[in-house]
Amino acid sequence: MISAKELNRLGLPDDPRLMPLALKLANTFQACGADGGRSDETAHENICDAIRTLASAPETMLNHEHLGSLAGLFMELFPDGSDFTPRETPAPWRQWGNKDVEEEAVRQMENACRIPAAARGALMPDAHTGYGLPIGGVLAVRNAVIPYAVGVDIACRMRLTVLDMPLSRLFEHRDAFITAIERETRFGMGAGFEKNARRLHPVMDEDWNVSPITRINRDKAWKQLGSSGGGNHFVEFGELKVEFPARIGDVQLTPGSYLALLSHSGSRGTGERVALHYSERAMSLCPRLPDSLRRLAWLDLDGEAGQEYWAAMQLMGRYASANHELIHAHVLKTLGARELTHVENHHNFAWKEEHDGESVIVHRKGATPADAGRLGIVPGSMCSPAFIVRGKGCEEALCSCSHGAGRIMSRAAAFRQLKRADMDALLKENGVELLSAGLDEAPMVYKDIHAVMAAQRDLVDILATFRPRLVKMSPDEPRRKRR
Repeated sequence: MISAKELNRLGLPDDPRLMPLALKLANTFQACGADGGRSDETAHENICDAIRTLASAPETMLNHEHLGSLAGLFMELFPDGSDFTPRETPAPWRQWGNKDVEEEAVRQMENACRIPAAARGALMPDAHTGYGLPIGGVLAVRNAVIPYAVGVDIACRMRLTVLDMPLSRLFEHRDAFITAIERETRFGMGAGFEKNARRLHPVMDEDWNVSPITRINRDKAWKQLGSSGGGNHFVEFGELKVEFPARIGDVQLTPGSYLALLSHSGSRGTGERVALHYSERAMSLCPRLPDSLRRLAWLDLDGEAGQEYWAAMQLMGRYASANHELIHAHVLKTLGARELTHVENHHNFAWKEEHDGESVIVHRKGATPADAGRLGIVPGSMCSPAFIVRGKGCEEALCSCSHGAGRIMSRAAAFRQLKRADMDALLKENGVELLSAGLDEAPMVYKDIHAVMAAQRDLVDILATFRPRLVKMSPDEPRRKRR
């Protein structure tokens, strides 16, 4: 018996107007083949071949003895024909690092390179399974944007600020640093600032009417402006160690240890709503994608939906940048400190770039831009270092590198298997004070960042190393069901 799931994989849309007839006729056809003396395996292969043909060229199947009526209904329901013809071979892609990279993440990367618009792909050494494109996946496509390949947290990003205070101040005046973080940050699902304490930034004066989703969520975005949210987002103080003279931002730093502030967060609830709305819109515009590619549904950049999403994504990028700018500005102001220099980068975004002599849209989902000379930040965990890196511009990697260490344990598994006492012992051993965090962000859930960095020596150079010393993340929260 052939199943609805298999028919969907072969290219038939999971449409209630089509699938009941498809199941009935496909199984009748398969049974007739078996009754005619063919082996079950041969009969199954024949029906699979026939369904693939029907999905890609239904007009050629109108006179088929068993499937003709299905072909007619298919053409009636979907007059524009199939929006997906599987590629015989995937677009070229390369993987960096094999250690602890899940087979499913590799399969997702290969699937992504099978969509018609795919031009090239790359899989970073911190890769793990995601939705559609794996985390750590980089995908270049032609004239299209894939909302799920950007990610649910649009413009999730990093920022590191070097302070004008000596590192010793962090240890001598610990309470002042704790107060600054606790007073000036907001963590947790839905967290934000009350109306009389809302942050101010020019991003809120921009045109939020670029899409209906940004328009109706502007007030929510303003409430959450300057906040961090939940998950793996953090704000932390630590030691930035520079081994040799290095230009960080606009300043040439001499070798030594510096006090630095590091943050990780994105576009908060509004970015998520943009992502989910346009992901659903893309799937509705690509109804015949098989299940394995459903979350890789794309929006044509020449179409209204694609242009709306692109404008909303750009706005969310500026909004996420403003969040970090405000977090750092308010924390430093409370401390009475000034900025010497800073580094920042997105790692969930899509860019218009030139590669292999053509203009493409490069999606980096949990991957850091690493063009030649470009600076970025690759964090580890609360007990392992983050790195300021300089890109080497490797074209095979689409000028990208990892966005962190990458998880080796799911959040659910962390809550089941780990103990708070073990996490606390590891923090103490590494000289890290934790203000708050869930057990699902324990250092043990992440890969070895040193192994990840070793696997991408050809992608980036390390300029400086940051060691966390005072860390704040969202406390344990009830888990949400993924929509």
